[in-house]
Amino acid sequence: MENRETIKKIQRLAAKIRRDVVLMIGDEGHVGHLGGSCSSADIVAALYGHKMKFDPQNPKWEERDKFIYSKGHAAIAQYAAMAEMGYFPTEELTTVKSLGARLQGHPDRLKTPGIEAGTGSLGQGLSIANGMALAMRLDGRYRKVYCIMGDGEMAEGQIWEAAMAAANFKLDNVVGIIDQNRLQATGAVVDRFNTNPLPEKWEGFGWHVIEVDGHHIEEILRALDEADTVKGKPTVIIAHTVKGKGISFTENVVAFHNGALTKEQYETALKELDAQISALN
Repeated sequence: MENRETIKKIQRLAAKIRRDVVLMIGDEGHVGHLGGSCSSADIVAALYGHKMKFDPQNPKWEERDKFIYSKGHAAIAQYAAMAEMGYFPTEELTTVKSLGARLQGHPDRLKTPGIEAGTGSLGQGLSIANGMALAMRLDGRYRKVYCIMGDGEMAEGQIWEAAMAAANFKLDNVVGIIDQNRLQATGAVVDRFNTNPLPEKWEGFGWHVIEVDGHHIEEILRALDEADTVKGKPTVIIAHTVKGKGISFTENVVAFHNGALTKEQYETALKELDAQISALN
């Protein structure tokens, strides 16, 4: 297991990602996908801050691992991580959704360095990841493709076609990660389109299944390392998370799936996250 300083480094990055998410949404009535971005922030931090191989100065480096945010509406968490890693200046984050900006509400591979695919039409990301993994196999490049999906997204049929395909082609270089925060845009997943139980389903589709606390960095890193040892089948990490994690008034609140922050909420969120970062320093 990684040493304590590595864990703290990733925790600091996760807190910075959440702070950047708040900055991107702002306090001027703009709406943004805070809930799902914050629920997956620890996973994104573990990938960008430790696990994945990449080069911000050479985004098309052929030996890189690849990351697909299938639930592309939460791309602001990825933008935050990428800015913190040096793909582009952190000052650019405040241009999100601006006309002509490189950082749009859903990721754009043609505009933003380091983005691997345009996503957000839910259900498509895992299929894209499979294609990339197969291409890597043909090229003799056995890097990983990591694909974060939402649990609301599990209602998309294409996810399950892709799950069958990955198992059929024995894509052990694909790691699916499900951000199971239990809430989607209009309410609880169990009340809208209940796709539970997820572990049994993914195991039945031929995947190696790992369950973790999606806010416990050690568990996340342990699962990512375990995925490296699995041969002949893909791995899915089911991360149990809290929508809006890290900000007291947004946790488990459906309204912040895609919502605006008042000036008071904005200042409170920044204060709470600044305190978390300070404590980790």
